[in-house]
Amino acid sequence: MIPYGRQNINQADIDAVVKVLQSEFITQGPVVPAFEKVVASYCSALHAVAVNSATSALHIACLALGVCKGDIVWTTPITFVASANCALYCGAMVDFVDIDPKTYNLSVERLEEKLVKAEKAGTLPKVVIPVHLCGQPCDMEGINSLSKYYGFKIIEDASHAIGGRYKDEPIGNCRYSDITIFSFHPVKIITTGEGGMTLTNNKQLAKSMRLLRSHGITTDPADMHPRPEGEFWNYQQINLGYNYRMTDIQAALGLSQMQRLNDFVSKRHTIAKQYNQMLSALPVVQPWQHPDSYSSFHLYVIRLKLDEINKTHREVYEMLRAAGVLVNLHYIPVYRQPYYEQMGFCAGYCAEAEQYYSEAISLPMYPGLSELQQDYVVTVIENALNGQDNHD
Repeated sequence: MIPYGRQNINQADIDAVVKVLQSEFITQGPVVPAFEKVVASYCSALHAVAVNSATSALHIACLALGVCKGDIVWTTPITFVASANCALYCGAMVDFVDIDPKTYNLSVERLEEKLVKAEKAGTLPKVVIPVHLCGQPCDMEGINSLSKYYGFKIIEDASHAIGGRYKDEPIGNCRYSDITIFSFHPVKIITTGEGGMTLTNNKQLAKSMRLLRSHGITTDPADMHPRPEGEFWNYQQINLGYNYRMTDIQAALGLSQMQRLNDFVSKRHTIAKQYNQMLSALPVVQPWQHPDSYSSFHLYVIRLKLDEINKTHREVYEMLRAAGVLVNLHYIPVYRQPYYEQMGFCAGYCAEAEQYYSEAISLPMYPGLSELQQDYVVTVIENALNGQDNHD
């Protein structure tokens, strides 16, 4: 079986985790802040807050920006459900902006059209969450320009994108956003097992998110409320927060993985280049890369030219998986999920997203993918598209 993605763990990673397991602190110790410092430095951001998942990171980012009941948050429909769910957790409403047909990211043109209509209707979003799909950054300069005119905040969902660059600057520097979030799930560029992180250049936002990740509790005397004389308080809950902390065990793995981040991304580019060459004669659309971007290539998504093959999207998908190539779909439009359909969304809401979904398949993409495995993947695809049985 060849999965679409998998972690890459070496002996240095194992040794780093064992060192923490043998130390005095396996959580709430010194390794989490060390990991935060390394990631912030790599991304040229001022502050980083590590948490137990990217979903948690999105949630506290929304809360820190004041998202609450009555607010509206916009995101792309081609993303994992967490990019939208985070707004619902805050009691806000969610809406979706259609995608760009070439990058598959949130379209700046569709965003501007929707903002013009929303301004007239009095339904402008409080926050927009662009998602760097597959690791390729969105047009953040364009989105940022619109934010200044229409007054919304920006959370970059860069779950796929650590190690990538936009306009030759690291994704995560928050030059064009208020907050950026990363994911460290095992299939992502680097892993902490489960985990995520928020980055920001705003000291108050960072402080708020640190409170939110740990029950709303502070141990800083400067932030504590006055208490009756004679009472001893070594901590206080001053906000309603959550238990979203990352452990030192996870952070140790992340710190070790950061040493190979650039190598991981470079290897992904090599694999993508090989796919481009091997798939060039087949009836598929290869992922287009914007000249302003350097993708981290978390995913390699092809689109089937269905009018040139006599197989359906589902048939090709199932043929590949039956042959042991565990391709995936990234993603079914969020608003097509049953939970969102109950809110009134329906098929066809975002035309370009629907067209993408009907043709897209994510191929195996991870640094440990061997040339032999990649050759097999392409052979299986070629056979499927030509109507041949891969078991022959």
